[in-house]
Amino acid sequence: MTDASGLRRKIWIAFILQAAAISFAAVLGVYGASAVLKHLLIQRALTEEAAHFWKRSEADPAAAVPDTFNMTGFLRVDGEPDDALPPPLRGLPEGYHSLPRSEGGSLVLVERRGDRVLYLLFKQEQVDALAFWFGVVPLALVLIVVYIIAWTTYRASKRAVSPVIWLASQVQRWDPKHPEVSALKPENLPVDVEGETLVLASSLHDFGVRIEELVQRERNFTRDASHELRTPLAVIRMATEMMQADAVCSPRQQKSLNRIHGAVRDMETLIEAFLILARDGDTGLPPEALRASAVVEEELEKARPLVANKPVALELVVESDFRLVAPRRVVSVLISNLLRNACYYTDAGAVRVRVAFGEIRVEDTGIGMSPEQLERVFEPFWRADTQRAGGQGIGLSIVQRLSRRFGWPVHLASEAGKGTVATVRFPQAEPPSDEDLD
Repeated sequence: MTDASGLRRKIWIAFILQAAAISFAAVLGVYGASAVLKHLLIQRALTEEAAHFWKRSEADPAAAVPDTFNMTGFLRVDGEPDDALPPPLRGLPEGYHSLPRSEGGSLVLVERRGDRVLYLLFKQEQVDALAFWFGVVPLALVLIVVYIIAWTTYRASKRAVSPVIWLASQVQRWDPKHPEVSALKPENLPVDVEGETLVLASSLHDFGVRIEELVQRERNFTRDASHELRTPLAVIRMATEMMQADAVCSPRQQKSLNRIHGAVRDMETLIEAFLILARDGDTGLPPEALRASAVVEEELEKARPLVANKPVALELVVESDFRLVAPRRVVSVLISNLLRNACYYTDAGAVRVRVAFGEIRVEDTGIGMSPEQLERVFEPFWRADTQRAGGQGIGLSIVQRLSRRFGWPVHLASEAGKGTVATVRFPQAEPPSDEDLD
């Protein structure tokens, strides 16, 4: 788990975004309050001050215009020159005005009563002071309180998720083949691991122990099966070979011995494939430097008894040999299953294996398959011809699983009545060295 995707970073980003959103909303609120203060409250104050002046003027025509700390008034009678007015007020029509900053920025109310015009100015400095004390200062205090609360909440949230982060780091360091679950024992847990995190840690500990048991059971099975299954098959194979060498056996007995020998060979291949696939990840088989044509030639010789009683020729065509570093038994099982499948379903003609650089093709002139049958060819225990003797319908399934395990793509092309072409590609292929060619 990287810092960029960790819970701490996500919580920190969430609180930053929250604080930014609150600050933005607060600034908008202050801006709105300033606008209300400027365009409503002050405008109302000027309007009421003007009304009060006109009322005083009716009682006393010589009443003085307002002149206070915040407000200044001017009175002009029609016909009089406007030189006594400040330049920004000259020519202003009746109504409420906001002067530009370059001209003082004051708020101005212009009212006419008869031949007299009243000008009231509310000083911009006072507007700014009011906005500061009733807007910026409360905003700053609110934001400080918000930031303190957000930081305190973040620290509390960080402490709350720390056990989960610790647990995730422990699980991340696990080796899937050898999970170290001792750190999740109840007596080894940190004191702050409690509640749901404690339940999760205990469950992971039990799960890890179960995985260890299953891994050990898999190792024991593959080790015991490798010995206990191969030994009796080897005894049967050797016994049949000795009996086949005995000239006393009748043709019928020889045929039965051939069938037994073929069944034993098929069982050895299947057991080999199953043991390879049963191992999780690493097959436990050391890689070797192989010459592709040599492995194919060896498997062709093993497959010849499968077509001994049929007019089928086994051929090897080496177009461009290549070198492959891989477990020999895996490559042998893969090629063997493709050859056996081709031999079972070819009654006449040829089974030809072509070796080109980086790929091996097994071509046959057998019964072939329709497009519908080709879609199901890799299904376990599915057979294109259920009436045909031989085969269990799992050879191509084994081929597909091995190809996925080792990254060797396999592709089948077939046409009913004309045969099938199976192609296995080896991306790790290398040009053969002089020693390999020799």
